[in-house]
Amino acid sequence: MNRASIAVLFVLAACHADPEVKSTPNSKSAVPTQLTQDERMAWWREARFGMFIHWGLYAIPAGKWGERTNHGEWIRTTAQIPLEEYAKFQPQFNPTAFDADAWARLAADAGMKYLVITSKHHDGFALFDSKLTEWDVMNTPFGRDVMKELSEACERHGVKFCTYHSIMDWQHPDYLPRRDWETTRSSEGADFQRFRRYLHGQVEELVRNYEPHVMWFDGEWESTWTHEYGVELFEHCRKLAPAMLVNNRVDVHRGGMAGFSQSSEAVGDFGTPEQEIPATGLPGVDWETCMTMNGNWGYNAYDTNWKSSREMVRMLVDVAWKGGNYLLNIGPRADGTFPPEAVERLKEIGAWTKRYGPAIYGTQASPLDALPWGRCTLKRQGEDTLLFLHVFDTPTNGELVLAGLGNEPLSAGYLSGPRIALPVERRGSDLVVKLLSAPQGEHAYVVTLGLKGAPIVYRAPRIEAASEIFVRPLKIELSVGAGLTAHYTLDGSTPDERSPRYTAPIELLGSGLLRAVGVHAGKPVTAVVERAFKRVEPTPALDATGAAPGLRREVFSGEWERLPDFSVLAPRSVDVVDTIAVPAREERVGARFSGLISVEHHDVYEFALTSDDGSRLWIDGALIVDNDGLHGTVEARGRVALAAGAHALRVEWFNRTGGAELGLKASRIGQPLAPVAGRALLHLP
Repeated sequence: MNRASIAVLFVLAACHADPEVKSTPNSKSAVPTQLTQDERMAWWREARFGMFIHWGLYAIPAGKWGERTNHGEWIRTTAQIPLEEYAKFQPQFNPTAFDADAWARLAADAGMKYLVITSKHHDGFALFDSKLTEWDVMNTPFGRDVMKELSEACERHGVKFCTYHSIMDWQHPDYLPRRDWETTRSSEGADFQRFRRYLHGQVEELVRNYEPHVMWFDGEWESTWTHEYGVELFEHCRKLAPAMLVNNRVDVHRGGMAGFSQSSEAVGDFGTPEQEIPATGLPGVDWETCMTMNGNWGYNAYDTNWKSSREMVRMLVDVAWKGGNYLLNIGPRADGTFPPEAVERLKEIGAWTKRYGPAIYGTQASPLDALPWGRCTLKRQGEDTLLFLHVFDTPTNGELVLAGLGNEPLSAGYLSGPRIALPVERRGSDLVVKLLSAPQGEHAYVVTLGLKGAPIVYRAPRIEAASEIFVRPLKIELSVGAGLTAHYTLDGSTPDERSPRYTAPIELLGSGLLRAVGVHAGKPVTAVVERAFKRVEPTPALDATGAAPGLRREVFSGEWERLPDFSVLAPRSVDVVDTIAVPAREERVGARFSGLISVEHHDVYEFALTSDDGSRLWIDGALIVDNDGLHGTVEARGRVALAAGAHALRVEWFNRTGGAELGLKASRIGQPLAPVAGRALLHLP
């Protein structure tokens, strides 16, 4: 029997083994152990554009199982394929048309600077030579190390090689939890700690043998994976390769598909929005939007919902405008080739990046807000600035208006196309570039605009206060951009250069409407912003005579997508607890906490309710925080004015599947939040 034919027989036994990984880093692994985060992130921020590849055994059925044709890389669980049946794909895997150089060349020619490939997806099958399992590519008729060939090809073509590695593993006998539908697959004898050693071992194999520039984790959302495990794995990666980047999915605090970590404790070098582009950028936060070319990550022969080249080019520009990276996915076919539709689009995108790549690579987020005709990126050139104006739709009057841009223009022209200087003029607080001849048929064309100095944007003042409702005198601060002063009114009238100039925090004693404007060279140059503030009376305290320490907690079982009406359900258990936390790390569970919360001062209090999945907070019968629905770890906040003393409190929470978290913090406005627990919690027996 050859290795391919015996793979199915040995896969379970091999995974139960816990051998030591023995591999030696080669000379390229020698990097400084002390790196700043900016040094570590430098190449990634320069790159801006990468290729994602989802490839594995799931390419063989090509999306079809039975009568359904809408499956992808999740086919084993979406089609509920038993382990022994899915294992039959391994001896069928023989992608004889696989050409690592062709893949790397397609990425490079498309203008992609790095490539992330699935070393192991959720089905557990490894596309590399793993000494820890027989469930890998070496035990197929193909019998070649895909990771080795592709990593070497990427180096030849100037593309940085990176690996995606799933924490979740539907095949490994020690991984928990099992799929809901695997009723005949016992978890008896499963040891998740042994699986963690296996996971760490495979990660070490990848890092030592293939030297990825990024370790892109996924599958962290199930209840067995914890923040502590994430930190441990992150630190393991950092020790193995100090320069290697690790995404935030190594940890459990990702806020759903939005992809950003929702906790200051979270580890990871960058956020990972999935199938969406954030509405705005996040200054000081590194992030990468991953997106499919059509509707699936893995190959589906029936999926014809392809994005156009124009759509994807404009997505790339939009992401760069907001300061992020764009990771565009291809699902190769079972024979090892890219779908023709993907190849065609990659070539068209590459034609665009060859002309306009300098407006993407190494650029920073735009200093300007949304532009009606396109987007903007920038590069600093010594003390001056070069703006790249990406034009999606040429204005009918042929003018690109840059509202509130205060710099002196140096020059303007086309990045690619006619070598002509474009006129620029100032109109009040705006700069206007006049297009003499607009390129035709482009997905987006780029106009360059040189500016004297760092960007000066006449952005409206920002009004900052702890709350819009208050009990005691409220401090309000105004902030404006460089070169501007803020002028304000408190009576609702329109502010101008004659209105009081902001020089120190404003103390508000009673209700009022604050309006502010930015002034430059003695003239208002920004929009007027406003914010209403209201002085309120705190809700009276309740009589807490006879109250005992702790809250009443009721625990329920059920499967919900939103919070149910617990008042009509029978709890499975009732007890008294001194903190608001999940009853256990389990699925299909809910809880209701009820009692009193004691506060010491007449003031406005802020409450922060964090949960996975949904939760709500009521104080004195009023809904203060609504964090309901199916989602990852998300924090929601609310404020209420309370008199000193006791107030009725109720928290409801549920978890359907995956991670289970719940926590409540509170503070007087303007003070640090602290967990609500201990003596502050009471109940009436």
